[in-house]
Amino acid sequence: MGVPPGRSLSESLGEAEEAAGRRREQRGWYFYDWACSVYSTSVLTVFLGPYLTSVAKSAADADGYVHPLGVPVRAGSFFAYSVSASVVLAILVMPLAGAAADRSGRKKPLLALCAYLGATATTGMFFLGGHRYLLGGLLLVVANASVAVSMVVYNSYLPQIAPPEERDAVSSRGWAFGYAAGSLVLIGDLVLFTAHDSFGVSESMAVRICLASAGIWWGAFTLVPLRRLRDRRTTSTAPAVHGWRQLAATVRDMRRTPLTLAFLLAYLVYNDGIQTVISQASVYGSQELGLSQSTLIVAVLLVQVLAVGGALGMGRLARTYGAKRTVLGSLVAWTVTLGAGYFLPAGAPTWFFVLAASIGLVLGGSQALSRSLFSHLVPPGKEAEYFSAYEMSDRGMSWLGPLLFGLTYQLTGSYRDAIISLVAFFVLGFALLARVPVRQAVRDAGNPVPERI
Repeated sequence: MGVPPGRSLSESLGEAEEAAGRRREQRGWYFYDWACSVYSTSVLTVFLGPYLTSVAKSAADADGYVHPLGVPVRAGSFFAYSVSASVVLAILVMPLAGAAADRSGRKKPLLALCAYLGATATTGMFFLGGHRYLLGGLLLVVANASVAVSMVVYNSYLPQIAPPEERDAVSSRGWAFGYAAGSLVLIGDLVLFTAHDSFGVSESMAVRICLASAGIWWGAFTLVPLRRLRDRRTTSTAPAVHGWRQLAATVRDMRRTPLTLAFLLAYLVYNDGIQTVISQASVYGSQELGLSQSTLIVAVLLVQVLAVGGALGMGRLARTYGAKRTVLGSLVAWTVTLGAGYFLPAGAPTWFFVLAASIGLVLGGSQALSRSLFSHLVPPGKEAEYFSAYEMSDRGMSWLGPLLFGLTYQLTGSYRDAIISLVAFFVLGFALLARVPVRQAVRDAGNPVPERI
């Protein structure tokens, strides 16, 4: 192979070595999505909601209430409240963790701390027997906050390991790794759960093994990125509190591009609804519709598979109709899906599978297109700080939905009322997004306006 014109042999070799090192880091980076996504699918989406709810109900008084810290809480709301509390904790920690990583340049120790704290809490869910609902709530808060904070550190590696022209592909591969791992482990969980008698374990023990194995998987595969990713030196000497100051400064700076801030507000609202549906759908299926755990596992597998195809299909729609119109269409689909979910008959898994398929088809696309749409609204040179605020919206603000879900059940005793209450997030999000003139927003941000957006 010849040396490119104008370059010495040593320069060409150096660039080749740099590219090889970058690819090695990228492959390591993918594996954190492979490691932690199993928590999101197996634990948060499938098993923990119904199981922790059953544990809380077994510990409830004659009126169906448990009393954490002396506060009367309807047992069926305990899981939703715990999810909400975990997100509030993540909100408090994420800016400080991000600032500490940027200031020190030593991201790997922080990634390791968050990952193994979350993996340990998840593995500890094996001990959620009897009436230990408080232990379950505590472990959920720790694990869920840990995964959120770890993703801030994980995502901050992307600009360091991939030049701009590679980032879309690298990011997509990481996303695909996560869905692949979630699907693979769910298949194993389905085998264990449905054939638990053949393995000589009870149904409850099978669930606890599935929960704990997700923590072990998370911890084991985190070793790959910790070995392959490199920390970079930094010259920053800002104190840790700078994380909050930077976030506040970014929001103040967005006042100069109010349409970008308007889009972020719309995204915050409808994404809260999306995240709540993901975390509470299994509780609705098990407690309100009386569906078996194996049915829920198959439904989530269906979501995992169709989310990939849905994202690709909505990407094609966006090329024809523009990203904004496609996202607005997805919010209409979310609203119709929840409305249909309200009327689902109990004990009818086929209709629940139809509901899961509908969610899968809009899930990946609505989130992927929202991220790409936001990228056009970021002023040049401010990508890192604006996407930090976006990350807070994506993972740090989704506490109101679980709180509303829990409060609605607390007041009505009906999961149907709780699930239909989430329609408000999609209707309001639609109204807010529809009011954003995205072409003007792109121009105001100082970016070229695409032909379709």
